[in-house]
Amino acid sequence: MNHSPIPLNITASAKIESIVVLHGLYMSGFVMRPLSARLGKSGYRILNLSYNTLTPNIDEICAAIDTFVGDRPAALVCHSMGGLVARAYLERGSAASTQVKKVVTLGTPHKGSAIAKHMHDKGLELLLKNSVEFLLSNNQDWPFDAKLYSIAGDLPIGLMPLLQKGSQSDGTVLLEETKLSGMAEHKVFHLSHTSLIYSRAVMDYICELLERP
Repeated sequence: MNHSPIPLNITASAKIESIVVLHGLYMSGFVMRPLSARLGKSGYRILNLSYNTLTPNIDEICAAIDTFVGDRPAALVCHSMGGLVARAYLERGSAASTQVKKVVTLGTPHKGSAIAKHMHDKGLELLLKNSVEFLLSNNQDWPFDAKLYSIAGDLPIGLMPLLQKGSQSDGTVLLEETKLSGMAEHKVFHLSHTSLIYSRAVMDYICELLERP
């Protein structure tokens, strides 16, 4: 009797080895150290990348990510504006960027930041400088092969309740801004914008996402 060979699951994604961590506006890699340490303890190679958020050099950022990722399966874990920087990286389509299997964002205004637009309209461009190239984006979908897991907060501690009364937000980013067509998953925690970085529950959830096939 002939037995047909069991087919290999060629669509199974490779296990993630490397993680690039990207911080948000007015911050540095310092604020991402606790999250980076938690991910490192799970066995991942970590690049906690600091960059100037007001005058970001996207060429240097992309080169640093490319060098670190190389040919190993990777993920990007990003807070706020860092998620928009991650998108810019994927848009370049380098060989290394094709190794990015998952992108996890925390409080990223994927559709553009209402607060940044308000500041820009009020003539406060000097407070934003070149970050507006990212923060005033108008994305509506996620066109990349890498899966997007968007994490949001709904504890409105910040300026947003003053700018848009009755809105749902984490105090800085509107809940609606964190949603995109084509994302793999959207999850909301009862946390403010900055506390998303430090929450143990969020860290545990990120680790669970990264372990998924």
